[in-house]
Amino acid sequence: MAAFGGLLSVAAGLGVGHLVAGLVSLTASPFLAVGGTAIDLTPIGLREFAVHTFGIYDKAVLLVGMAVVIGLIGVVVGLVSRRSRVPGLALIVLLGAVAAAAVMTRPNAGLLNFLAPLAALITSAGTFDVLYELGRISAVQATDGVTVGVSRRELLVGAAVVAAGAGIAAAGGQLLTGRGDVEASRKAVGRIVPTVPAPPIPAGADFAADGSPGFITPNRDFYRIDTTLTPPQLSAADWRLRIHGMVDREITLNWSELVSRRLVERPVTMLCVSNEVGGPYISTANFTGVLLAEILKEAGVQPGAEQVFTTSVDGWTCGTPTDVLADPGRQAMLVIRMNGEPLPIAHGFPVRMIVPGLYGYVSATKWITDMELTTFDAQRAYWLRRGWAQRAPIKTMSRIDSPGAAGRVRADTPITGIAWAQTKGIEKVEVRVDHGQWRAAELSSEVNLDTWRMFRLRGRWEPGNHVAEVRATDKTGYTQTADRAGPIPDGASGWHSVQFTVL
Repeated sequence: MAAFGGLLSVAAGLGVGHLVAGLVSLTASPFLAVGGTAIDLTPIGLREFAVHTFGIYDKAVLLVGMAVVIGLIGVVVGLVSRRSRVPGLALIVLLGAVAAAAVMTRPNAGLLNFLAPLAALITSAGTFDVLYELGRISAVQATDGVTVGVSRRELLVGAAVVAAGAGIAAAGGQLLTGRGDVEASRKAVGRIVPTVPAPPIPAGADFAADGSPGFITPNRDFYRIDTTLTPPQLSAADWRLRIHGMVDREITLNWSELVSRRLVERPVTMLCVSNEVGGPYISTANFTGVLLAEILKEAGVQPGAEQVFTTSVDGWTCGTPTDVLADPGRQAMLVIRMNGEPLPIAHGFPVRMIVPGLYGYVSATKWITDMELTTFDAQRAYWLRRGWAQRAPIKTMSRIDSPGAAGRVRADTPITGIAWAQTKGIEKVEVRVDHGQWRAAELSSEVNLDTWRMFRLRGRWEPGNHVAEVRATDKTGYTQTADRAGPIPDGASGWHSVQFTVL
């Protein structure tokens, strides 16, 4: 019972802390703040291992792991307090101090954020003290043989009440964090009609019938890799973007001003720098937004402003070369729509940035609220401070999708997949089987230079085990290297290969 009492005390504090955060700010939640700090402090290699191992579930794994660790701390709180409450209270105070430090060091933390960890500490300590006094965690026998305090059954009932209260408080906090009803704001945006609609996707843009992805990735399947444990909640009505720094004219845009501008719709393929050779973190969508080159021209970029330093509402930062954003040919955008609907919250609603040809960590700021024209020496973005490259153009690469790894296929199964070389375009894709001669694959219809292109190689393969490799050549004449490199510091490289068995 001692261990159970300590566990409940810590759980009660976390629940109340999350409830108060719902009233103040989601970033004030002790649980989420500790998780966010853990992400920030995680070494690059360990983070990449988590992304590679757990994929889009890396944050869920982190949260579950945190819950287990905090639960074990709660158990220790109870176990060390069987003779005196002092050790347990000391551990609770230490845990509260860690939570408060995590909350107050999060980006954009305000003074009111301190209320959440304070409430969590008071609740944990108070709950622990009450449970300790209730028969010193279990029924105490008086020296004359008469039971005093409470019975074990009464203690269990009380513990159940505490557990239920903690759960209700946590759920209440979660509900309160969405009190602005951002999803309702997203739906209220309604249909946004682009001024310049994207041309229809041509026939033959994919080989999905033979195992390649479809050309357009549905929103629900679009990869998501970021550092936030819970997507920020920002309504369209509350959104503002300040453009300042080394500009002639500072600009502040609100939602209505942004959507009243010329809206361009076009398909773009996005890629995460964490993508290993053959990895899944690549997707394509039809995006609608305002060209950043037009906005920067209006602001008047001053000489020497080599970096556009953007900040998300949750404090995440990104540094993008100014010359890329100011180039009308790159068609970098402030995006408001994805595949015909307002941006999903998890993908940056109400507004995010997209820059064709750059990995997301230097270009794809979600929930964007600030844009400063500056130099790379003056401001260092989130991932730059953690050892990633300053400039990160997407590399010419390719991936085999079918046959899948260790697949068992018919003799006439085509080898299909994708190739990409954003801003340059794919000229050819070659496949070889069992280290034989390279053979040119059939290419799908090209949509634009900033999107992936599918390939297909037909043939008849002998029964038994085989290995297939692929390489792509872009329109500059560059053929992707066979030299394997991991994602750090500027993206993976190497030929993708798969093994398959012909029946």
